[in-house]
Amino acid sequence: MSATESSLDLPRLLDTAGSVLDAVVEPFVEGLGAPSAVHKGGTDFATQVDLDLERRISAELADRTQIPVHGEEFGGADPIEGPVWVLDPIDGTFNYSAGMPLTGILLGLVVDGEATLGLTWLPLLNRKYAAHAGGPLMVNGVVAEPLPDMPLEEAAIAFGPFNAAGRGRYAGDRRADLLRALSSRVARIRMTGSTGVDMAFTASGVFGGAVAFGRHPWDNAAGAALVRAAGGVASDIAGERWTVASPSLVAGTPTVHAGLMEVIEDTVGEWSE
Repeated sequence: MSATESSLDLPRLLDTAGSVLDAVVEPFVEGLGAPSAVHKGGTDFATQVDLDLERRISAELADRTQIPVHGEEFGGADPIEGPVWVLDPIDGTFNYSAGMPLTGILLGLVVDGEATLGLTWLPLLNRKYAAHAGGPLMVNGVVAEPLPDMPLEEAAIAFGPFNAAGRGRYAGDRRADLLRALSSRVARIRMTGSTGVDMAFTASGVFGGAVAFGRHPWDNAAGAALVRAAGGVASDIAGERWTVASPSLVAGTPTVHAGLMEVIEDTVGEWSE
């Protein structure tokens, strides 16, 4: 734990953040099915609920903790330096707009880029996951059972959604190659459409591991903190420890994570731009 982390009262911050998220559960649930309000490109969009919740949560957090916030919709403080909250008011927005319950609120605290505290609220599933560095994973306020480890072959693995024709850092055809390789090496592949769900389920042992190709800290910080608190490993696709500067997130139990990294190396080697 860094000197900055040790100077923070992480249990108090976790409790405060949890109460802030609890206060917006009702509008989150009531807004299920909200249509697009802001088009971001392709099939990516934000609803008015995204915008309203981010304003409300950010203002409350900043007022009660005196720590700045960086949100998906409105940006904010640079999460690379110092303590900064990173917020996704609705993760899995497509699911949310379609009325699918695999969606939630993600809130992480990063300190000098490190995932230090995480909360994933899944109101439509009545699940609340919370943890801070050095503390256990809490599910609905109760300490979770130790994370069971298992061989890769016995694990369900969450895989981030993608377009096989897509380009960019992690080209769609190579993601398809990886998905194909994993399909014969793991017990099941699952694609929920929500990084927050994938990582919370990995931290709590529902999934053995998860692969997410997104780079945004508001998608990944909370889950990385939860997985590590539960005894798992969180890295990028190259196997480097996850920080807010990481371009992707691979998480899992120690054995499953090692197996995932082996399949990634065997299938695609080093990813290039």
